[in-house]
Amino acid sequence: MSECSSCSANSCEGCSKKSAPTIERPHEQSKIKKVIAVVSGKGGVGKSLVTSLMAVTMHRKGYKVGVLDADITGPSIPKVFGVKEKAYSNELGVLPGSSEKGIKIISLNLLMENEENPVIWRGPIIGGIVKQFWTDVIWGELDYLFIDMPPGTGDVPLTVFQSIPLDGIVIVTLPQDLVSLIVKKSYNMAKTMNIPILGIVENMSYISCPHCGEQINLFGSSRIEDTALELNVKQFARMPIDPEFTQLCDHGKIEETDRKYLNEFAENINNQLNI
Repeated sequence: MSECSSCSANSCEGCSKKSAPTIERPHEQSKIKKVIAVVSGKGGVGKSLVTSLMAVTMHRKGYKVGVLDADITGPSIPKVFGVKEKAYSNELGVLPGSSEKGIKIISLNLLMENEENPVIWRGPIIGGIVKQFWTDVIWGELDYLFIDMPPGTGDVPLTVFQSIPLDGIVIVTLPQDLVSLIVKKSYNMAKTMNIPILGIVENMSYISCPHCGEQINLFGSSRIEDTALELNVKQFARMPIDPEFTQLCDHGKIEETDRKYLNEFAENINNQLNI
């Protein structure tokens, strides 16, 4: 039998010795009150849009806000906020970029010479970068840090859930049975790791007729209330397909939106967290 008492590995085949997950401390010059991850079981549901709108909503309420773009292979947050100036580092750490209104942002795109270059890295390296966005970035004082997560339940979500002290997650879904099924995977992952589920946002829930205002359910009837009831999640919101968002995101002007779909939802999340 092999001797494991001096083994430095976290785990190995046939070995029961494992290291417990370690919650990392943020940079010593970072004082962050609440951290919320925005997750989805699959891509293309509007997770980055919901993250951005939550950040904009809370910033308008007077809170100091930051966004950590954890979608390393498909970062979009700098584009949505129109941030082009690169982040840079000094002897103390990495300084994040800033939107026009003052929302702090870190993303791999702000560290690359050419944002169109693909990121061809394996999972552990990607997870390490996300962890460094937490430990090495000088966020300063923030009331809220929103983390835009990649889809699924793989390396990055696991790294974030194990390494960053989350106050909760917001799950983004669509009004489809398949998506609802995948949502439950994210829900169950969070429950398994004792991460609070703060609320659910159903994106692309409907489209409003520009002539009469009638709500048209392109993907079928909304399932958000049934899903929230089944998962025992109190806070939920519906967001329509809104062409304004596409235009604002394409031009990096999401902070100029006058839509208030997430106002009540964000306020309820705020009350849950007692900030």
